[in-house]
Amino acid sequence: MLDDSLLDDQSRLTDADREGLLRAAARAGAQVRSAAETAAELGVDRVFEERPRALVLITRPGVGASVAGMVTALLGPRCPVPVVVADDVPTWVGALDVVLAHTEDPGDVRLAESVDRAGRRGARVLLTAEPEGPVAASAAQQALLIPPRVPVPQGFGFARAFGAWLVALKALRLVEVDVQAVADELDREAERCHPMHESFVNPAKTLALRIAERTPLLWGLDDLATAVAVHGAGALAAYAGVVSDVAGYPQALTRSVLHRRAVRGTSGADLFADPDEEQDGLVRVLLLAVRQGPQAEFARRVAMETLSGADVLEPAEEVSGGDAVCAALLALRFELAALYLGLAAGTLGGPGAYAPAV
Repeated sequence: MLDDSLLDDQSRLTDADREGLLRAAARAGAQVRSAAETAAELGVDRVFEERPRALVLITRPGVGASVAGMVTALLGPRCPVPVVVADDVPTWVGALDVVLAHTEDPGDVRLAESVDRAGRRGARVLLTAEPEGPVAASAAQQALLIPPRVPVPQGFGFARAFGAWLVALKALRLVEVDVQAVADELDREAERCHPMHESFVNPAKTLALRIAERTPLLWGLDDLATAVAVHGAGALAAYAGVVSDVAGYPQALTRSVLHRRAVRGTSGADLFADPDEEQDGLVRVLLLAVRQGPQAEFARRVAMETLSGADVLEPAEEVSGGDAVCAALLALRFELAALYLGLAAGTLGGPGAYAPAV
């Protein structure tokens, strides 16, 4: 059962978070900043000065798939070079290509073999991984390795990988982004979502309470928002045990039964319904929007015509700085919301870690 009173009791919340997971997530800005500093020391701007024949993004178990999805969306269909997302380095990779990879498993043999193969064939490789183990050994003399300088538990490496990849993509002149602005905004988001702030002023706690005891429908109004939704769904599953539906809104429209349920749930027609009835059928529609412009505004207007009561998460209304900043902010908010929800529901911290409020 959800103990929502826990969220506004900082002492009990701290006791429940025995592993310091909220503190780890709040280090996202520091992770981005340290990754950028390490990249500068390694000479990423010089090594990745020339545009590649192809950009290969390697996805291994963990947050790497989320990073690759967000980066692919940021690059968009107008990217001047082909972008390939794969589990392993393709056999055709050569000296004209660039490979970006991330793992939090230092013993990932498949990735170690991929990095070694790419390096032997002359490809430029940027790898975010632990400094020891088979993966790190495969990068020796053949890849630029960015190890973690900010200690966080396994599973919290999203910001480090995202920051490092942004530095490489900026050097390749494939994206225009202020990596320092990304780090600064993540610091501000961590402050807004600090455990000391009560639910009604804490965006992550508010989001956690909105999702609580519902099935979240994370529907993106643009491609980048949908990529962030994938990361959000992963965080909710990992920390709160919550299963979400993720789709771009045009795709969600094709899920006719689920969409009809979403319309009913946001119409206010069930305002006086017994909340104990059909509990499993309750949904929470979250429309995510990252990009700005006429096309994004049109997508939002179309969605709101049928889902007038849906929650809209649109970071650009709160901050400035561009798509990468807004996407990173929303990704962190979902991580923190998932942690708050997990702590309040007892899926994190273990049973008996806190006593219910009297």
